[in-house]
Amino acid sequence: MSRSKRPGKRVVDQSLLVLGAGALATGLAVLTLAPSTSVASSHREAPLIAGDPRADNTDVYAFTSPDRSDTVTLVANWIPFEEPNGGPNFYPFADDACYTIKIDNTGDGRPDVTYTWKFRNEIRDAANQFLYNTGQVTSLNDPDLNFRQFYDLTVTDERGQTRTLLRNAPVAPSRTGEASMPNYGTLRNQAVLGVQGGGKAFAGQTEDPFFADLRVFDLLYGGDLSKRGQDTLAGYNVNTVALQIPKKDLALRGNATRNPVIGIWSTTERRGADVTGSGPKAKTKDGYRQVSRLGNPLVNEVVVPLQFKDAFNSISPDQDRTVQPVVDKVYDPILPKLIQQIYGIPAPATPRNDLAEIYLTGICKACGPIKADLNAHRLNQDADLRQIVPAEELRLNMAVPPTARPNRLGVLAGDLGGFPNGRRLADDVIDISLQAVEGAAQTGQLVPALAEGDKVNANEVAFGSSFPYVALPHTKNVNRSGGGNGVKQSSLKPAQASAFGALGALLLGVGGYRAWRRRRTA
Repeated sequence: MSRSKRPGKRVVDQSLLVLGAGALATGLAVLTLAPSTSVASSHREAPLIAGDPRADNTDVYAFTSPDRSDTVTLVANWIPFEEPNGGPNFYPFADDACYTIKIDNTGDGRPDVTYTWKFRNEIRDAANQFLYNTGQVTSLNDPDLNFRQFYDLTVTDERGQTRTLLRNAPVAPSRTGEASMPNYGTLRNQAVLGVQGGGKAFAGQTEDPFFADLRVFDLLYGGDLSKRGQDTLAGYNVNTVALQIPKKDLALRGNATRNPVIGIWSTTERRGADVTGSGPKAKTKDGYRQVSRLGNPLVNEVVVPLQFKDAFNSISPDQDRTVQPVVDKVYDPILPKLIQQIYGIPAPATPRNDLAEIYLTGICKACGPIKADLNAHRLNQDADLRQIVPAEELRLNMAVPPTARPNRLGVLAGDLGGFPNGRRLADDVIDISLQAVEGAAQTGQLVPALAEGDKVNANEVAFGSSFPYVALPHTKNVNRSGGGNGVKQSSLKPAQASAFGALGALLLGVGGYRAWRRRRTA
């Protein structure tokens, strides 16, 4: 090539570099302006698990099925703050972990029934495609669904005997958008499967059912209760596993009439992984280690001190009583003192035996100051009282029928079908927990100054009337212009911003390479 043409070539190279830098800067700027995620019910609740979102348990729900009262529905969620437009890889379950829901029907803090999900990936065309789906997807077997997941579901009894309930069951995919999946409800329905014995199972992406104004963690709304009412979780999705199981399959000795109380929690286990911190580690016989755990909402967020959060995630409930600093914070919690410091509302006297009932023993007249026989394991007629230990579990009395008109404040409002007797999707656990730590469960009276709670009283979308009850996942990006947390956003969507960033990197690379070649041939 003649020298007379090189100046034009140099201009092209410089233009590519300038355009690339501009596009990359634009993409980074938009992504930087997007609101950052925060801590939710158990979304990113401990330092280590915050760095492993696919193992991060966000919420657990357990309630008598409103349309099938002889069954209990169990729901557990993972992967907090899934932005709907989070392509190109979106949000698969981890294929190197075990996801579990565990049931304690004896009160000894150990699982008597364990449901375990293990996932595997299948990619139709990994060599020539980068897309999650290559065309419009109308069924779970659609050839245009390039990335698919399947799972095996097993149940293990108290003797360690395991049997398979489902094998190679399909997962409802991440909802990549309305153009790609115009009738996602059909895909959801195809992922609801019957389980031997009369149950149902589901795994897939859903709308995040937890609702709250999480600026509560900004020194309780910065000391200004007028600045509440924004649902921080609105618009985000999660990954969900759900089961609907006959009560007899969960109850002690298979008798839900004599033994209606169960304790529930969920875990994530990774092979070879570990969680640092004091206390023993929960390790399964096949080499998996527990890295996440969740029973009652908000325990690891606002009860457990920072020093012990990772350790708490690694142990089984039967070991809770051995971690004395954590037990101490149930009887002498941090949050009421913070409320008194900021808002002048006197903290209830300690020790907080009422909170010990809610979190550690279950509620019964013989258990503590809350004068009700509700959901303590000692209410099971066949329970061995010598085996019952204090353990943090979400307890459910399966004999309490579904409430015809549920109250979001659950037991505090006289609705015994709600939290802390299990947890329904619509239970307002932020408001309930604020009232409980201020003594409302013991006095039977709501604290007037906190009566409005976080002023987010319901989910932003309605829940379903049949299993799995959780709403369909969102498709619109969370950080829309003028939305979010009030910070002025670019009109670019996060996916578009990512595209600008990728384009910028490509242009920079091409421009740099062309400039290097020009210098080599000069």
